[in-house]
Amino acid sequence: MIRPPVRAGLRRSALAVLAGLTLLTTGAAVVPSAGAAADPGAEAAKGTRQPVIGKPDTDSHGCARIEKSLPPLAGWPKVKSQIKQDPSDERRIAKIVAGMTLAEKIGQMTQPEISAITPAEVAQYFIGSVLNGGGSWPGGDKHATPKAWLDLADAYWQASTGTRTKIPVIWGIDAVHGNNNVYGATLFPHNIGLGAAHDPCLVRDIGAATAEQIHATGQDWAFAPTLAVVRDDRWGRTYEGFSEDPRITRAYGYEAVRGLQGGNSHGIGGKGVIATAKHYIGDGGTLKGTDQGVNPSSEADMINIHGQGYYGALAAGAQTVMASFNSWTNADLGINEGKMHGSKLALTDILKQKMGFDGVVVSDWNGIGQVTGCTNSSCARAVNAGIDVVMVPNDWKAFITNTTAQVQSGEIPIARVNDAVTRILRVKMRAGVFGARKPSARALAGSADALQAKRLARQAVRESQVLLKNNGKVLPLVSGSKVLVVGKSADSMQNQSGGWTLSWQGTGNTNADFPNGTTVLAGLREALGAADVTFSETADGVDPSAYDAVIAVIGETPYAEGVGDLGRRTLEAAKLYPGDLAVLDKVHGKGAPVVTVYLSGRPMYVNKELNRSEAFVAAWLPGTEGAGVADLLVRSRHRDGYTGKLSYSWPKSACQTPLNPGTADYDPLFPLGYGLRDGQTGSVGTLDETSPDAACGSTGGGGTATEDLSIFDRTDVAPYKSFIGSPENWGGTEIGVDGTASHAEISVVPSDVNVQQDGLKATWNGGPAQIYMQDPAGGSDLRGYLNADAALVFDTIVHQAPAARTVISAHCVYPCFAEVVATSLFQGLPIGTKATVKIPISCFAAGGLDLEVVNTPFLVYTEAAFSASFANVRWVPGAAKDADAQPCSALT
Repeated sequence: MIRPPVRAGLRRSALAVLAGLTLLTTGAAVVPSAGAAADPGAEAAKGTRQPVIGKPDTDSHGCARIEKSLPPLAGWPKVKSQIKQDPSDERRIAKIVAGMTLAEKIGQMTQPEISAITPAEVAQYFIGSVLNGGGSWPGGDKHATPKAWLDLADAYWQASTGTRTKIPVIWGIDAVHGNNNVYGATLFPHNIGLGAAHDPCLVRDIGAATAEQIHATGQDWAFAPTLAVVRDDRWGRTYEGFSEDPRITRAYGYEAVRGLQGGNSHGIGGKGVIATAKHYIGDGGTLKGTDQGVNPSSEADMINIHGQGYYGALAAGAQTVMASFNSWTNADLGINEGKMHGSKLALTDILKQKMGFDGVVVSDWNGIGQVTGCTNSSCARAVNAGIDVVMVPNDWKAFITNTTAQVQSGEIPIARVNDAVTRILRVKMRAGVFGARKPSARALAGSADALQAKRLARQAVRESQVLLKNNGKVLPLVSGSKVLVVGKSADSMQNQSGGWTLSWQGTGNTNADFPNGTTVLAGLREALGAADVTFSETADGVDPSAYDAVIAVIGETPYAEGVGDLGRRTLEAAKLYPGDLAVLDKVHGKGAPVVTVYLSGRPMYVNKELNRSEAFVAAWLPGTEGAGVADLLVRSRHRDGYTGKLSYSWPKSACQTPLNPGTADYDPLFPLGYGLRDGQTGSVGTLDETSPDAACGSTGGGGTATEDLSIFDRTDVAPYKSFIGSPENWGGTEIGVDGTASHAEISVVPSDVNVQQDGLKATWNGGPAQIYMQDPAGGSDLRGYLNADAALVFDTIVHQAPAARTVISAHCVYPCFAEVVATSLFQGLPIGTKATVKIPISCFAAGGLDLEVVNTPFLVYTEAAFSASFANVRWVPGAAKDADAQPCSALT
């Protein structure tokens, strides 16, 4: 473990941060501040032993203090919200609810997506709220102007206020690092970077600036902040969490909500928007960092680790809480809550009753469909569990029909509906929408200035940078230095902004999509002068010795939920992004010191990259103000220099995750709280570059596989890529990053199977064709899956049954392959309904598949009309023994 030298007078030393951690008695996790009676922000509830958490102690700037420790809580606390119930409002709400019809009530509980509902339908169905998902814009226009956003907001508002009840509709938006769906808006660093700043006031200010940006385009409700306490960095949403340290998450949760909502104790301030504490609860604690997976935490860990951010957010008055996709299950501990969307214990008994939350619980995108016994359009269990607003983007009409029938039959008590609507109206009153003018007539509407917060964002970028290595005190560079800039991310707004940027995954963007932003390269040209900055992305054709320093800007490329999960892949950056290492090899040891700026959404195993760098900066995902990175690389007026400290532990080996303080084997390369200041060099010598031969958890050959082999999970899972083949090109046409490909005989588009755009919809047009997933580099030894009684498992929706013989096959480098006949299987599946198919690997082995060299683990072929969506394709150990696995005898 490498620690920075400690200098007297440092405002935040790594030692101070580490000394403040309190370990659970189990030694299994870090527990930051949480207030039992000893907590400065808590007091014992009169007559009970339940702790009460309210306003936190503040620092000298009036912001929530990141406590040195959080005393363990013995049970769920009561949280005292800054926003209290108003008796006059409650009487008014009761009167409105009493006069509403069932259709009006269920309409208030329904939240469609803007691409799936018209203003006229908002009025017709008494809709209470709408949302736009990531990558959804008015008219489908990525460059929609503020006026276009406002025009649509006005149309929805006017439709809703023209109904009998005149209850205004509200619009929710994923504004997670600024108003990130809006063309031209300033985007802030993602939360992982803000966590490294250790500055709650900064988070408050960013929340306030984001609220102003939202007002400029006419929305009312931000689906932020994310309060995940991330335990396994393989999770693709790691960057959405402020820290693995609950102390930081709790303080930040309080200030993020204050900033977004305006800090008004009577409701939401005039410049505020409705905030959302998400994703409740335990999204950051799933096994193996699997998105929407299983959190096996004990109740004590849920209370003291995963609950901390909610105590801060609810104390600040957060008006909505979004349910999480994850499950809470641990058979050994007798915990079997399953999906959070269907857990009455979590949503009602704990959140609404024990914590005392009186706002709205909203579901996530089609989240109800994952609850046992439910579909995307029907889930009485979720409503009864405590979901008040159901995010049902496309199937909202069916949801209204089904929910109406469930209330009329008594499956959903009318009292539960009345409670949900009461909560919805309470939040709307506190938000001031009942007395508000139409969105375009409100303060800041259409304001170009409101969309810009460049100065604040640039400050946030500076504060978030963490200096990990600085041999020879290379940084900061002196003014007038002549530098060579290399790397794929130096001049890439897309890479520096990451996921949830204009599009859902943050992909498909170019620099032209960010007219007001600056790349790191542009920032360096500003700091040093264009004449002293040479750029060569690949480092070809340049002589590093002709420069005072080489600056390499490399790292991860954009991803969001699901797609960003590493699964069985290691944290080794050189394997995920070999081109980055190739660039460093071209400039390292060539006569100039190398400074690496690493852009990423999580800590990575970068020993090879560190060894090829004299200085190394973790820059995270800085957003649109890349100049903030350059501010610290070059000596300037920003005399504080590097101040950032890791809010996540940094691994020293490729499979070293989970990695959290308090565990018996905690031995990171850089610990939580590490960060060098200007003038410090650290003690980073030559690091071990060991690279595992196999994926994490893999047997690497024979033996018995123990972990799923993920092949396609919302997107291709390396090393596999998806292709279509037909007489037009049997060699295969790769399916694009947008999920589309087309031949005359077959076409593929994205589709929703379990969640938003997690599948590929293949449509055969009558000729021979196939869709398949293949490792272009060749075959892998997968014998361990046969030994583990594994099955090929995939989720599918049949849209049109196959009209001719259809086969599923696996290949061991063509012409080596084995297939099973799946015509009857697909013909027997109900049209339009999701099903999970399990085909034992032994069926392919019996057909002659050489499991020592499998390069194509999934292929579907037919010669006539057929249409089906495929998602979550994997090989699963033990699944061949499942009762619903297909017998090989039925596949001939």
